[in-house]
Amino acid sequence: QVQLVESGGGLVQPGGSLRLSCAASGSFFRLYTMGWYRQAPGNQRELVSVITGGGSINYIDSVKGRFTISRDNAKNTVYLQMNNLKVEDTALYYCNAVFAGKDYWGQGTQVTVSS
Repeated sequence: QVQLVESGGGLVQPGGSLRLSCAASGSFFRLYTMGWYRQAPGNQRELVSVITGGGSINYIDSVKGRFTISRDNAKNTVYLQMNNLKVEDTALYYCNAVFAGKDYWGQGTQVTVSS
């Protein structure tokens, strides 16, 4: 069982920045594929970014050049640095871990971009 705890969400003005963190349990974090998803009201949950245990990274087109995913295996933590935030980035952001064929989810952290 992998437990995930997100933090770092909040209210920010357009153009601002936030850094999300996700702390994971378990002794094999370095092997987890970690992802950040988001879900806005009325929308389906979408994958924002993913980083594998080997360090391969992908982003959805709408966040390329603005968001950066990273991981610190010594701290069992994955980060999502979000810069130049836009109103359309407003959503509940979830951390996801994939390990040994199973999916694990955090409780979510709210990001609201508004003037």
